[in-house]
Amino acid sequence: MKQAFLWVTGCFIGSVSFAQKKETVKLVTEKDQSTINVFIGSNLFTRFIFPDSLAKPVLYPIFSANGAMLTRGYPYFPMAGDPTDHPHHVGLWFNFENVNGLDFWNNSFAIPASRKSMYGSIKTDRIIKKEDGAKGILAYHANWVNSKNDVLLEETTQYEFSGAGNQRIVDRITVLKAVQDVLFTDAKDGLLGLRVAHELQISSKKDQLFNDDKGNVTVVKGNTDAVATGNYLTSAGKEGDSAWSTRGVWCKMYGKMKNDSISIAIIDHPGNVNYPTFWHARGYGLFAANPLGEKVFTNGNAAKNLHLKPGESVRFVYRIVFDQGTTTLSPAQLNQLADDFSKTKFKEIGK
Repeated sequence: MKQAFLWVTGCFIGSVSFAQKKETVKLVTEKDQSTINVFIGSNLFTRFIFPDSLAKPVLYPIFSANGAMLTRGYPYFPMAGDPTDHPHHVGLWFNFENVNGLDFWNNSFAIPASRKSMYGSIKTDRIIKKEDGAKGILAYHANWVNSKNDVLLEETTQYEFSGAGNQRIVDRITVLKAVQDVLFTDAKDGLLGLRVAHELQISSKKDQLFNDDKGNVTVVKGNTDAVATGNYLTSAGKEGDSAWSTRGVWCKMYGKMKNDSISIAIIDHPGNVNYPTFWHARGYGLFAANPLGEKVFTNGNAAKNLHLKPGESVRFVYRIVFDQGTTTLSPAQLNQLADDFSKTKFKEIGK
């Protein structure tokens, strides 16, 4: 996988900027059959990677229009200066910390075999649709399973990729259907997650300690360089580390990469559970929308558990906007993007 990654970035990372028009999206499956490259115009935008060994399918890495890598390289393609905490933070993903007591969020190669029974995995078993065009469509089916491969949930997800000029947009539509009685117990770590490049972290000189629901402690080292230039802004006006645990229709992470301003915005959809979502947005580079963490985010004043009986389903829809230019996306631009997204009608997945 590493060799293929280096070949692709070597070919496309130095390509020229796009004209201000919709680019053609092309999806190319690699020989390993568990990697699909997503090109917008002639440039690699991202790769959909879904080997069972990864514990979940991800978009990774993700590039801006002119080739800046917006996601952290570690653990699979480490870059100079990459922090090495949280090895389960890979690209852009979707899962949760407590589903029938199983932890899907924190599962990774770092979990010893003796503890694997406490964790769940998401295994992609087929691609439903792969379509090129002004909007690239990639749909897949996966199973949320325990360590014995018993299925808790069936997942059907459709990605819709598009791009024009310096902007790239990903719409993610996910339907989870319960195979057995399933309870998402309100927890901090979920639901749509993104781990960004070192340059987009919020600068902090102090080490930080973070606990998961099993009492495991992760140390996030402070920044000892001047590379981190990131910040957060939410639709409710919360900035920096104050964005964490607050609600908003959208949240923007932004910063500088070389001479360019970078914006990454996640937009919630009014059809989602517990809209507008809470933001699990950490300065060290974790950027997540979690509507099912209300108990933690409100200090126990309320909770949002999600119960699905066998055959019942729930849908989650998000828009992720990646932008690069002389300035970051303004609140007015993001409000317009959110308004447009709220009116978008999505077809049945795969149709």
